[in-house]
Amino acid sequence: MAYSDLELLARIIKCEAGGEGENGMKAVASVVMNRVEVSYGEYSRYKTVREVVFQKGQFVCAMETVGGEYNPQNIYNMSLEQVHWDIAKWAMAGNRLTNLGLALWFYNPYSPQCRQNFPTRVGELVIRIGDHCFYNPTPAYADT
Repeated sequence: MAYSDLELLARIIKCEAGGEGENGMKAVASVVMNRVEVSYGEYSRYKTVREVVFQKGQFVCAMETVGGEYNPQNIYNMSLEQVHWDIAKWAMAGNRLTNLGLALWFYNPYSPQCRQNFPTRVGELVIRIGDHCFYNPTPAYADT
């Protein structure tokens, strides 16, 4: 489908963090936009929301199949509400959660504990918001 970057961001917000409240959704939007704007390391090759969202292996919500099975929780099946559009516009206007830093990664550990580094030593835990742990780049990220 030919979604605009705004709609793709709204859809990834809903799919990845729709149950995480406003701050959880803003945090996910911030990570996507941080990846669009980072000027060094692996993500510097991706300059649009579309490129970030569809980077291979990054967002399960952008995958129609996972492990050879249909993924019913994907961006194409999301019914957007005004809050998702509003947060996408907020993030695309340059706004970020101040307690998030320059986070480039997030994940749900399905446990009360966040690991200190993610995905390896290129990311360091900065904060947990709802069920997701968020990670800022370390100096090692520049070499990716």
